[in-house]
Amino acid sequence: MTLTQQQSKMGRGRGPRTSRSAKTYRVIRFTLLIIIALVFLFPYVWMVLASLKNNVQISDVSKTFIFDPTLQNYERVFETNNYALFIRNSIIVAVASTAASLVVGVPAAWSIARFSMGKLNGVILLARVVPAILLLVPWYYLFSRAGMVGTFWVLIASHMFVGLPLVTWIMTGFFRSLPQELDEAGQVDGLTEFGCFLRISLPLSVPGIATAAILAVIFSWNNFLFSLVLADSSTMTLPVALYQFMAYASIDWGGLMAAAAVMSAPIVVFSLFTQRYVVGGLTAGATKG
Repeated sequence: MTLTQQQSKMGRGRGPRTSRSAKTYRVIRFTLLIIIALVFLFPYVWMVLASLKNNVQISDVSKTFIFDPTLQNYERVFETNNYALFIRNSIIVAVASTAASLVVGVPAAWSIARFSMGKLNGVILLARVVPAILLLVPWYYLFSRAGMVGTFWVLIASHMFVGLPLVTWIMTGFFRSLPQELDEAGQVDGLTEFGCFLRISLPLSVPGIATAAILAVIFSWNNFLFSLVLADSSTMTLPVALYQFMAYASIDWGGLMAAAAVMSAPIVVFSLFTQRYVVGGLTAGATKG
């Protein structure tokens, strides 16, 4: 028997066993994915179902999935509590704070990456470690003395405390992955260092900028603490507006779940449509060269 025939015979002997192992692995993996998906999705499904019930149905376990749906909670959210205003406020603050963070953070990240200021990047990242509540008292004192409490300006500035370190950290890694020879070639052609940034590095960093912007918008949209202290009734954002359904003695669970669904829907849809850009941007900055 030749060597080829022996290898063919051994391959035929291992074939069915290998196929069964691969099939078992796929079944186990699929089952685990289903279990994990159910664990993470169940709170959202329960929230949506509860938003279509009254408070009596929510507390009745027998009506968890079978009940007579009602839209009264959503009517109360938009007609009585004016959630359209709060949605507008959240959009203004999230977009403006993200844009300001990009304007400041992208050039800063390029400088840190190009001039090897890694320690400075670590100091900036410490802002994500410091508890935000430690800053609220001095911020409130300073902004109240300046007459800015309750304005969009103070909310935008405070949300930059979350977005700016994130943008700088992501973009520093992305700029480090760009070959330095590109800037050297631009300088040979007569560009200044800042001209290399505008004409070479900035166009190449669009995937990283998209990633940083998406994450900054999500963090700003969900931010609760800053808006709780620094906003008023005209600039209140959605996370704070949820408190309108919570009283000292009782909680309007139906209205609260409807308001939570209204708040979650835009950011969930936004995340689903942009998740590939987030993964692609983070991966693009993960390698050197």
